[in-house]
Amino acid sequence: MIFGPTNPTLKKGSTSPGLHATPVGVNSAFSESIATVPPLRWGILSTARIIRSNWVSMRESGAATLVALASREIGRAQEFIDELQAATPWPVKPAAYGSYESLLADPAVDAVYIPLPTGIRKEWVIRAAGAGKHVLCEKPCAINAADLREMIDSCARHEVMFMDGVMFMHDPRYLRLREIMDDGVTIGPVKRISSSFSFRGGDDFIGGDIRSHTALEPAGCLGDLGWYCLRGILWAMDWKLPQRVSGRVLATAGSAIMDFSGDLDFADGASATFHCSFLAHNQVWLNISGTRGSLRLSDFVSPAADNDSDWEIGYQRQPRLTDSGMSNPARMFVNFAAAAQKLDRRWAEISLITQVLQDACELSSQLGRPLVLGDGAYRPDQ
Repeated sequence: MIFGPTNPTLKKGSTSPGLHATPVGVNSAFSESIATVPPLRWGILSTARIIRSNWVSMRESGAATLVALASREIGRAQEFIDELQAATPWPVKPAAYGSYESLLADPAVDAVYIPLPTGIRKEWVIRAAGAGKHVLCEKPCAINAADLREMIDSCARHEVMFMDGVMFMHDPRYLRLREIMDDGVTIGPVKRISSSFSFRGGDDFIGGDIRSHTALEPAGCLGDLGWYCLRGILWAMDWKLPQRVSGRVLATAGSAIMDFSGDLDFADGASATFHCSFLAHNQVWLNISGTRGSLRLSDFVSPAADNDSDWEIGYQRQPRLTDSGMSNPARMFVNFAAAAQKLDRRWAEISLITQVLQDACELSSQLGRPLVLGDGAYRPDQ
């Protein structure tokens, strides 16, 4: 597909893949050309808010047919389907199920989208794999890398696809950005990366949003927003893990992480910093500085409607195309269908590397000291 041969493995009791397991060649591009692929028949576990947009994205993609949706209450599932079907109808109305188990037992379902809370996601990914369903999993994928390895291994064992729902990985502008990063002239070797993703939650966010409940979303803003920053940094560094990681919780609500910053040092002298927050005003940018130039994306996660440029190199702006042909979420479902045909494991490996780095940032914040990478694991710096 698009990433190159990789096979990272998580050592038992480790917080990192092995040193030589970092993906090699997972740097050619994020998004392949949209091709015609047979549509997969999808089921959705949950009635989470994000489904409203992905319902439309599935329809737009042409590579997905939504056949079923499940909630723990069949009335809730039916009400949800009726509401969304009225706005964006499928030719055949999706079936409603009153349990996740019953949807997974449906032979008409090829793949499942799982936006369930992180705290309970592992069980249902493993159950879905056991039922022979391909899995699109929301991020952060798991509570920790050890759990994610179990999830990925289950998918591999049952010969089904695993991918996380990071939609910017399917943005066609990253094809060109990869070429720019790799030409050796425009940016040169990377020296510094900075990223921020934040939004200010409303007055009812604390207690009213599951991201403020540690039992459901234990990593708080680090898992919800920091995952994107870390993914962008890893992409810029050709998927090399940093040698030194330092994380700091800047604010909490009870035990929920509401504001977090991290610093990463790489073996070749490059460094990175990121900030994620439910308290700061909206920001979603990624800056990359090399020895010869700099690259800035002011909306690196999703093209913003009020931004008319795709990126900036120095002070030169690249105008945004008025018609990209398909939204990034829709492209995700096309790329998922294409990857499922080949059971491409590299998507899962990228998820694992991201989870490993998130875990290291969080552990560093808990210990109050940096972690260093050695012998295939992150450990407290001596």
